Amino acid sequence: MNVKFDKDAGIATLTLDHPDKLNAMADPMWDALYEHLGGIATDNDVRAVILTGAGRAFCSGGDVSTMAKSDIVSGRVRSKRRHRAVTALYNLEKPVIAAVRGPVYGIGNALALACDLIIASDTAKFSMAFKKVGVVPDGGVIFFLTHYLGIARAKELVFTARPVSAQEARELGIVARVVPDGELEAAAHGLAREMAESATYALALAKKMFQSMCVPTLEQLLEMETLASGIVRLTHDHKEGVAAFREKRPPRFQGK
Repeated sequence: MNVKFDKDAGIATLTLDHPDKLNAMADPMWDALYEHLGGIATDNDVRAVILTGAGRAFCSGGDVSTMAKSDIVSGRVRSKRRHRAVTALYNLEKPVIAAVRGPVYGIGNALALACDLIIASDTAKFSMAFKKVGVVPDGGVIFFLTHYLGIARAKELVFTARPVSAQEARELGIVARVVPDGELEAAAHGLAREMAESATYALALAKKMFQSMCVPTLEQLLEMETLASGIVRLTHDHKEGVAAFREKRPPRFQGK
C-alpha cells in the first residue's frame, strides 16, 4: 500500500514508502494513509504519531504520472480521497510530528503542515511547486500557509514556488526544529516520547482549541479547492505542465 505502519511503546510511525518516486503520493497511498489514521484514532495505546518518508525525501508532491488522466468528475473524486486523508491527519486527537528530509514539494507541504509540529533535517527543502504543472495548491496548503505565515508571505511562496531551505522554514515559523540529517529519527522519536508521556487528552483538547482559532475552516477551504482544481485541470497550461515534467524540460505556458 506504500504507507508503512509501526507501533512501539505508545508511538505510531507512518512512513510514506514510495522512495523510487521520492514518495510522490498516488491514490493507493492516500487510501492507505486514511485507513491507518482511522485505526490510530481508535487505538488508545497510541499516544503520539510520527509521519515521515522513506529514503532521501519526505514527499515530492502528487504522482504526476496520473494527473493527465483526470477529467473534472474523476478529478473531484480523487480530490475527495486526498482531502479525507489530510483532514483525518489534521483532526487526529493525538499529537502528530512530521519528520522531514529532502524534498517537501507540492502536496507534501500539506501533509507536513497538517501535523502539529515539524522537525526537519538540514537537507529538507520546501517548495509550493503547484504552478510548475499548472495546478492550484491542494491538500489545504493555502489554509495552512496562511495561518502559519499570513496572506502576503503565503502568496509569495505559492506564486514563486521558490525553494525554501530548512533553516529559512525555521525562521518563518513553519518548522519547529532543524537537526543534522543523521539525527532526524532520534529527534523525532525524542519529541514523540515526550508527547506520549504527556496527558494525551489534554493535548487533544488543546489541539481543538488551536483549531477553533482558524476561520474559515479547513473543510470550507478544501471544498473551494476541489472546485478550483477541477477547473484548472481542464486548461492547456496544466496539460503542458504535465508534459514538460515528463519530458524533463521547462514548461511553455500560454496562460490558457
